[in-house]
Amino acid sequence: MATAVERENIFPPGLSKPTGHWTTVTVARPGKLVFISGLTAKNESGEIVGRGDVGAQARQVCENLRVAMRAAGGDLADIVRVDVYIKEMTGFARIHEVRRELFGPNPPASTMVAVCAFTHPDMLIEINAIAVLP
Repeated sequence: MATAVERENIFPPGLSKPTGHWTTVTVARPGKLVFISGLTAKNESGEIVGRGDVGAQARQVCENLRVAMRAAGGDLADIVRVDVYIKEMTGFARIHEVRRELFGPNPPASTMVAVCAFTHPDMLIEINAIAVLP
C-alpha cells in the first residue's frame, strides 16, 4: 500500500515572504519523483491557446501540467517545484493569480525568470515541474 507523501512548506525567518504564489522551501518525504519537461500553452492539437494573453496561456500551461501529472498518477497538488519562464515580467501578477486558483493553498517552490525568446513567437510562458508521488 502506498504511503502518503508528507509535505512541509517552510517560510524561513530571515527571508522575505513570497510576493507571488509560491513556497520558499518545500520538503517532501517519502515518495517517487516525477520530472515534467517544460510545457507551453499548446492544446492537444498543438495550437497555441491565448495568443497575446499571458493569463490565458498560464492557465493552459497549468492545465497541461495537470494532464501530465494525471498521466503519472498524481495531480497539481503533488508538484513541489516549478521553474517558470516568461517573456515579460509585466505578467507576474496575472500568472500568480492563475497559479493561486489552480495550485490552491499549498503552492510549490518556484523560480520565475524572463527570457528573450521561446520556440514560437506567440508563446509567452513555459513551465517545467518536479513532483513527488507516494
